[in-house]
Amino acid sequence: MSLHIVLIEPEIHTNTGNIGRLSLATGSHLHLVKPFGFELTDSRLKRAGLDYWPHIELSIYENTADFLEKNKDRKMAFLSSHATKDYTEIPYAKDTMLVFGKESNGLSSTLTNRFKDDLYKIPQYSEHIRSINLANAVAVVTYEGLRQLR
Repeated sequence: MSLHIVLIEPEIHTNTGNIGRLSLATGSHLHLVKPFGFELTDSRLKRAGLDYWPHIELSIYENTADFLEKNKDRKMAFLSSHATKDYTEIPYAKDTMLVFGKESNGLSSTLTNRFKDDLYKIPQYSEHIRSINLANAVAVVTYEGLRQLR
């Protein structure tokens, strides 16, 4: 029962490190889509992921088009604060790809427009916040998927 965690153009090394650690803990495959806001050799990335990096199932893509082409036949759920459906409504299935945008501004409008029927959000109950931390969002959505698949 594995899920796939996809980070489109991640910008913050510690978020990616924490998400790498989470992917290993949940038995999920981590997909990273360039460009990154850091180097994969960054010591802060490795520190956030501790000594788990050699055990993480990892795929890296040159850009979003490369990712979409190589995974065109897979079930995907795109997470965006602009969605109308909640993440609990994702039709989780084995090998679902959970796609998250970069920290500064999320998924591009090109992606959200193209995949509008597959957009989901984590509800927020304050008008004073734009989004929650990426690593926290990935944890919430991934563990809900595991709960539903169990």
